[in-house]
Amino acid sequence: MPKKEGLNVIPLIDIMLVLLAIVLSVSTFIAQGNIPIDLPSSESAQTEKEDKKIAVVINKDNEFFVDDEKVDEENLKERLNEIDSKTLVELKSDKNSKFEMFIKVIDILKEKNHENFAVTTLTK
Repeated sequence: MPKKEGLNVIPLIDIMLVLLAIVLSVSTFIAQGNIPIDLPSSESAQTEKEDKKIAVVINKDNEFFVDDEKVDEENLKERLNEIDSKTLVELKSDKNSKFEMFIKVIDILKEKNHENFAVTTLTK
């Protein structure tokens, strides 16, 4: 009597390796994330290594903070006009704040031709 042939698992292993490669490559794109509507994040976030930088934060109550010090709109313009145009300005805005407040900061920077700013987002 001839001996029965077993199940050939080599093609199954090949298919599983291809699926594993696909899952691993797709998971790296998922880990970088896209910009969802409810959470500010970015897939191209870069860390800037600047010696001089100023952080401008807008909280959910639409209040401005410059380097963790609360300032009103008039003082914000004065503070931003005092800085050098080569100083990096980090803009951080709460996802629940008004977009209008973010635009006000951008307008103040554009008025004095300050082009060195970065929008800070969360990365997952």
